[in-house]
Amino acid sequence: MIVVGDVVTDIVTVHEGPLAIGSDTLASVRAGGGGSAANTAAWLGSVGHPVTFAGVAGDDEPGTARLAELVAAGVTTTVRRVPGVATGTVVVLASDAERTMFTDRGANRLLSPADVDRALDATPDGRHLHLSAYVLFDPDCAPAGRHALLAARERGLTTSLDAASAAPLERLGPAFWSSVPEVDLLFANLDEARVLAGPSGTAADLAAALLDRAGAVIVKSGAGGATWAGPAAPPVHAPAVPVARVIDPTGAGDAFAAGFLAAWLSGASPADALSTGARLGALAVAQVGGRPSATGR
Repeated sequence: MIVVGDVVTDIVTVHEGPLAIGSDTLASVRAGGGGSAANTAAWLGSVGHPVTFAGVAGDDEPGTARLAELVAAGVTTTVRRVPGVATGTVVVLASDAERTMFTDRGANRLLSPADVDRALDATPDGRHLHLSAYVLFDPDCAPAGRHALLAARERGLTTSLDAASAAPLERLGPAFWSSVPEVDLLFANLDEARVLAGPSGTAADLAAALLDRAGAVIVKSGAGGATWAGPAAPPVHAPAVPVARVIDPTGAGDAFAAGFLAAWLSGASPADALSTGARLGALAVAQVGGRPSATGR
């Protein structure tokens, strides 16, 4: 499959207790690979699912490190390197329940339709394309995101979209959907689903309300598990996998999407695909950073 989206350096700061604004707060700090789409690609590679990642990085030291990490995770990359432009960076302030991100998109904003076509051409046996909505939030590269979904459909691939982040969705409002092609699968967490479908209702209600935008919808509810809704079928729910301690929720949704997609593309039922997604999500929250660890593969 092909994954299209951002590749960044995540600087993850997991702080102990509340932030002491204007003073010092104890924390653990880690720098490493990030980006919603790149995370999903890395998790797919970690479970042995063939995956090609399409994106743009700077011709700089962080870009070289980020691509090496993806290759080590089993990902084939068609990433374009751009001299004179920095690889994207995200500073993440994380606690055991929440994370706040400060984003410098850097080279990611230069993603073009040609970058997408190069990945599709390099993966002639690809059956599915997954897109992170972060691409669609940025007017510089949104045309490439729309092209990815349309070009994949024209080539006979199924498609999925990760809604990515509630705040940009709220900022764009109805304009977000006006130019986004319909997809086979839509992934959204509860906050994102409430922005897209309305502020009230259960996860099953929200998923059903979004079926006019996608063939099937998966709403992730964190510790409350995940719910699938599809046409002419009752909703399916799978519980979250318990963990001894949630260390960092960064990338948990990306890991869930990877697990669900790997299982679904292998013919699993929605219930089994949800359970596989929950298992990878549990691995993600039990460590710092959104990528699979060497011990988690």
